[in-house]
Amino acid sequence: MAACGVDLGGTKCLGVVLDAGEIVAEHRVPTPEGDDAVVSALAGVVETLREATPFDAVGVGAPGLVDREGVLHFAPNLTVSPGLALRSVLEERLGLSVSVDNDATCAAWGERQWGAARGFDHVVMATLGTGIGGGIVADGQVYRGANGFAGEIGHMGVHPEGPDCRCGQQGCWERYASGGGLGRLARDAASAGSATRVVELAGGDGQEVRGEHVTRAVAEGDPEAIEIMDRFAGWVALGLADLANVFDPQVLVLGGGLVTAGEALLAPVRRAFRELLAGAEWRPEVKIVTAELGAHAGAIGAADLAS
Repeated sequence: MAACGVDLGGTKCLGVVLDAGEIVAEHRVPTPEGDDAVVSALAGVVETLREATPFDAVGVGAPGLVDREGVLHFAPNLTVSPGLALRSVLEERLGLSVSVDNDATCAAWGERQWGAARGFDHVVMATLGTGIGGGIVADGQVYRGANGFAGEIGHMGVHPEGPDCRCGQQGCWERYASGGGLGRLARDAASAGSATRVVELAGGDGQEVRGEHVTRAVAEGDPEAIEIMDRFAGWVALGLADLANVFDPQVLVLGGGLVTAGEALLAPVRRAFRELLAGAEWRPEVKIVTAELGAHAGAIGAADLAS
């Protein structure tokens, strides 16, 4: 049975119709500002897709704290009010069954069903982008926690005196292991008189260095950039080891823009992970793989969860 999935992001709403794991229709629109406008955008994507392909269920992945009733309580990347009842509002608007989950939870399920984690029942996914999102599959089922808020892995504390985070805390993992964290490491290196090629790629201003400048310099084989990437990989591995110690997954899936660095990131992450994982020598291998579904993972997972 076909189902519709919509990934509500900070910049776009991406919808797909999924039938037996295949995308048979797709539509996207920019994400607007305000409760009514966001709901209208989501409904518009669904209605446009339904004109092309029939379906009876809709899943939505939203960035933030989504409870089990489909209420979006906290979404720092969206301009909506806290407590937006997405599921009930959309069901009334569309006349269809609607499910709403966290976007990274949907992405993790999509990868488990149709992507890099096929065949595994114990999966943790970390999306490394501007921040870090997460999704958990345990015993072949989505793990949502008591209230539906499980998976906020980017806000694990890794340094009690670390930099401020947008969540209001200090030293969150995403301040070190996201694209922003990579950029911060590179700016520190530039301030210390290193990272010459990285600074060149940023136009000559060390304070304008971003994570993408590091990955470009690494691709060129620049040794200073490779050193920065190795330090960054240590922070990524630290959080992954903590997650493996808690959830004991078979596979860790890395998604988000940073995985385009490929083995330049993955190889040092895997090495550091084995060193940091408790009792690694007595454990079966925990695979660390890159996501396969790309920008469609959240919408695919949302559709699959709704079907």
